[in-house]
Amino acid sequence: MANFTAADVKRLRELTGSGMMACKDALTESDGDFEKAVEILRLKGAKDVGKRAERTAANGLVAEHFNGSGDGALLELKCETDFVAKNAEFIALADRIVEFAAGSDATDAESLLAAEIEPGKTVRALIEENSAKIGEKLELGRYVHFKGVFVASYLHKSDPSLPPTTGVLVELDKENAEVAKDVAQQIAAMAPKYLTFEEIPAEVIEKERALAETKTREEGKPEAAIAKIVEGRVNAYLRDFVLLEQAFVKDPKKSIAKLVGENGVQVVRFARFKVGQA
Repeated sequence: MANFTAADVKRLRELTGSGMMACKDALTESDGDFEKAVEILRLKGAKDVGKRAERTAANGLVAEHFNGSGDGALLELKCETDFVAKNAEFIALADRIVEFAAGSDATDAESLLAAEIEPGKTVRALIEENSAKIGEKLELGRYVHFKGVFVASYLHKSDPSLPPTTGVLVELDKENAEVAKDVAQQIAAMAPKYLTFEEIPAEVIEKERALAETKTREEGKPEAAIAKIVEGRVNAYLRDFVLLEQAFVKDPKKSIAKLVGENGVQVVRFARFKVGQA
């Protein structure tokens, strides 16, 4: 007969963050020896890290932290299931990391993982520790930190019962909260990849031009008209991925470039994270 009580199981869960059945199994294996049960769970958590590494973290959340209106950070923390994504401990972990990140010198996810969030413990170690407790693969996704004249954000929930899974950070050259909100919501909804045409890599343009030319020739268009048709198709296709060229969702007759121009501001840069998408 097991030499432990329900109170022991509860206490072990609170101390280690492990599941109820895992705690019961550990206490059974240790014959009720509480300290030994703690060690069993910790060893099991460490061994499971390698197994979890090969699993896919396709769920999670996007968290933010601001140090004033010109200083904002956005972070993606991933897990395996939406059950964990809405877990209070997981949400608190994301909030803790993004708050730390916003006050650190980290410039990207890799440098953030290597930063010490507390003496002797890196962000990477903290995430692995929580992964062992929760029993799922946890993974830091993307991270960005903007410092400028005016930085704003928009977080979107795809499901009311879950934390935000889409997050946008946008920087303007002048303070204008209303325009920043409109632009951030536009970015969340329309997923632009570039701010201007000039930002599009040459290889992306050439690839699209080659596809458009093949299609145009297959349609039997006149040779003299092919170049013009191809350029038109390339520009039309790429325009959908350029923020300033997109039609404003609240007023499709107006482009984002016109929206910001009318308000005397410029978009300096933006970032968009959607959990599970690159």
